[in-house]
Amino acid sequence: MRAKILIVDDDRDILLGLENRITWMGHEPVTADNGKDALRLLEQGEFDLALLDLELPGLSGLEVLERVRNGPLSERQTGKDTSAAHTIPFIIILTAFGTIERAVQAMQLGAFDFLTKPFSADHLTVVINKALAAVALHRQVDVLRQEIDKRYDHLVGANAKMATQLTIAKQAAQTDVTVILFGETGTGKEVVARAIHRWSPRSSKPFIAINCAALPEPLLENELFGHEKGAFTGAVKREPGKIEVAEGGTVFLDEIGDMPLPLQTRLLRVIQDQTFYRVGGTQPVRTHVRFIAATNKDIRLAIKQGAFREDLYYRLAVITVTLPPLRERMDDIPVLARHFLDRVVRMGIHRSCTLSDNAAQALQQYQWPGNIRELENVLMRAVILCSEDTLEASDLHLGDSPHSSAAEAEADTGSPPLHYHESVDAYSRKVIEEALRRNGWNQTKAAEELGLQRTYLTKLLRQKDISGRPPQEDGAE
Repeated sequence: MRAKILIVDDDRDILLGLENRITWMGHEPVTADNGKDALRLLEQGEFDLALLDLELPGLSGLEVLERVRNGPLSERQTGKDTSAAHTIPFIIILTAFGTIERAVQAMQLGAFDFLTKPFSADHLTVVINKALAAVALHRQVDVLRQEIDKRYDHLVGANAKMATQLTIAKQAAQTDVTVILFGETGTGKEVVARAIHRWSPRSSKPFIAINCAALPEPLLENELFGHEKGAFTGAVKREPGKIEVAEGGTVFLDEIGDMPLPLQTRLLRVIQDQTFYRVGGTQPVRTHVRFIAATNKDIRLAIKQGAFREDLYYRLAVITVTLPPLRERMDDIPVLARHFLDRVVRMGIHRSCTLSDNAAQALQQYQWPGNIRELENVLMRAVILCSEDTLEASDLHLGDSPHSSAAEAEADTGSPPLHYHESVDAYSRKVIEEALRRNGWNQTKAAEELGLQRTYLTKLLRQKDISGRPPQEDGAE
């Protein structure tokens, strides 16, 4: 890259030599012979790198460095001044042999490196190239961070209910308290959990998500806590669990309402004491993770039914965030649709794509029982199947949705409307039974088609009282 480099030295011969060398390297030099001018240039211009002499008239190099690090330019670096287009450049200190101590002090203040006079042109080149490589890496990290932030842009919309809940989430993110997220399937609970982690001081540490409904109890226990060598057949070495892997970061417990009671007890102990035991272990393992949980179930009802520990609920629910379903935030659909269509472009699936007026209207008239996840899938499918740059209402195929078919069938029968959860339960039974029928009642194949773990499908069959076997024909003996 062609870099813009500020050179600050009161020795004109050194200044000229540095200027020539930097020009020879293919970069753009800008010069100053005193600290006051250097500070002004740093505050006015955008530089990739600065070569700063310690011994300057009036304002020393060390004072320039201190003011840059603590002044208006530092606010741009930290994001306090979002209007600024540039940040603090990497700084290389130029020092004489007798001032090395001050050079070390400059390093402690944030300088990248220092050069002791006299230095060779080759040594200068090596140090500048090393600094510019660090600059490039720093910018790549910034770009990646911005891309990550963009993933959460669609969390902010016009809907007042959603905005209120996100405000709570952002406030909670600055602390280490446990958070539980409530919301229907597809409302974006994991996205919000990741956003809380991203907004928190733990953002540089791991975010580990665990679906508590996807694994049977023994496997889930091992997934959470890990195991010691010899803990069970096949345990040939110690393996850390997800809690241990996430040390210093965040553990997201999705579908916490489906966690078996014995594991709820173990989890409660971890939250209370910040210690746990690996499976087969005798030595406690200390942990410092933040827990976020999520569920689409009525936890208070589960407590009454004895399916969920009340003390665990209160440990988890220090902060509660309830995400409204998409049908209650229709005003956010245009923002969400734009976000998903832009993502399609970034993924390289389509050059660009817009919604026609009738398509936009159709999106806002549909009730979205599958919530944000359904919206994303509808738009992704439409873009893939549509050869045009503008999506029409017919391209969305909203009438082909199984949810729509179920609603129409209900209307045709004239039967009274079901409660939402009853409707979802009835529909899920229908989907499972149809998948089993299509696959000759082979539960493994049906699970694959539905995108479920085989063990989770078995659990659903028990919960919904589905036999999993073909019904006997009428009159069969």
